Amino acid sequence: MSETVAKPTLSAMLEALRAGDVVDATAIYINGAWTHSDGVDSIDVFSPATEEVIAKVASGSLSDVDRAVAAAQAALPAWAATPASERGAYLTKISAIITERLEEFAELASRDVGAPVEASKLIQLGLPIFNFGFYGDLAATYNFDGEMVGNSLVTKEPIGVVGCITPWNFPAHQIALKVAAAWAAGCTVVVKPSEVAPLLAYALADVFDEVGLPKGVFNMISGEGPIVGEALVAHDGVDMISFTGSTRAGRRISEVASGALKRVSLELGGKSANVILEDADLEAAVAGGLMNSIGLNTGQACTALTRFVVPRSKLSEVEAIAAEQASVYTIGAWDEEGTVLGPLVSKVQYDKVRGYIQKGIDEGARLVAGGLDSGRDKGYFVTPTVFSDVSNDMTIAREEIFGPVISIIPYDSEDEAIAIANDTVYGLGGAVWAGDKDHAVAVARQIRTGQIIVNGGDFNPAAPFGGFKQSGQGREAGTAGIEEFLETKAMHL
Repeated sequence: MSETVAKPTLSAMLEALRAGDVVDATAIYINGAWTHSDGVDSIDVFSPATEEVIAKVASGSLSDVDRAVAAAQAALPAWAATPASERGAYLTKISAIITERLEEFAELASRDVGAPVEASKLIQLGLPIFNFGFYGDLAATYNFDGEMVGNSLVTKEPIGVVGCITPWNFPAHQIALKVAAAWAAGCTVVVKPSEVAPLLAYALADVFDEVGLPKGVFNMISGEGPIVGEALVAHDGVDMISFTGSTRAGRRISEVASGALKRVSLELGGKSANVILEDADLEAAVAGGLMNSIGLNTGQACTALTRFVVPRSKLSEVEAIAAEQASVYTIGAWDEEGTVLGPLVSKVQYDKVRGYIQKGIDEGARLVAGGLDSGRDKGYFVTPTVFSDVSNDMTIAREEIFGPVISIIPYDSEDEAIAIANDTVYGLGGAVWAGDKDHAVAVARQIRTGQIIVNGGDFNPAAPFGGFKQSGQGREAGTAGIEEFLETKAMHL
């Protein structure tokens, strides 16, 4: 095997993509260096806008996982003993580098995920910039030394080696949420990014390499979930798994991890309700609901407000507003003028979402906007689609679609609206709109979900993020995020 390894740096990947070449991202990152995978195959990465192969990544092997975990284990004692302020300084520097190179990162994100450049700057990169900076500051101020409880000193210590399995919808953000918090806590990590949209993960690894992290603190292996992901979950050398993805995959991870009673943090699916009360500002409620559903990464977000729960007396008015406002979300490639929504990330996702649209039609829901015809002859584009006459037992109201599809569900009383919002196996996000904020808060308190927007309140990336019920367990972001990666020790003095 050749000793030369193609380093998938940000500049090299962009240069290849701009030239129309296929990016060679078949290296993996272990113990402070880019290296060959022991796997013999590679995985094709497709452009969401053109359906062409734009990159190849390694299809990692079980021995790759063994090597990465061994490196993380070896690095753990020294990294955990490093002063927290020094750990935080690496995070602060990473945040600054991404900020400095925002234009290039945003272009790579748009080519990778399909989102327009401005959306990539705001969300795909804006959130990682915030989180690396936030955890850089928190590492320096968090009280790891503990407090006295009677005659006992209660301290916080890193849980150990963390396996981070991240999704394709917000690839850099999900790595930042897990890795930055774990590093701040003193843990070392092995990351398995999604093979569907992996280029941002490689660009981040390039930055991690540049800042000179100690060897083994960060390791990354690309590959298929059932092989690399499952091996990481089952590995005896991994102390914790932090996973973001589907509820189905989360169940499997819990099953495998339970054999070793391994801690698992799961951020899973959602079917969030946008509850519009009788006295709400309908224009604002519909606009806010659409922005936080189809407008959020083309609906490819676990918190997407996909169920609009509206008073039956206002149903026709909401339909008209939704149809008008949905038309503003024009679809197109990331570099096309006037694009508001990009394509879905993959052929698999495209077929899945179109299948749900057809299911909604077949089950008797009425199309208010959009449908199956996107008007595009290539790319994974789906027109923003709004259904009405939806009952909460229809497939499109029960299952997570992960695309730009909205269901409008009428109610006859406030109690019924709350019951509809809670009538789901999920509990990740939601929204309530009312003419009076106190009224909206009172209703929001009755909805079983991990976070909820009240009258258009802004998303707060420093607040805890996670779900009730089958939307997962544990919390990411903010101070709660670092505490996921800590163990509590009591020393009786």
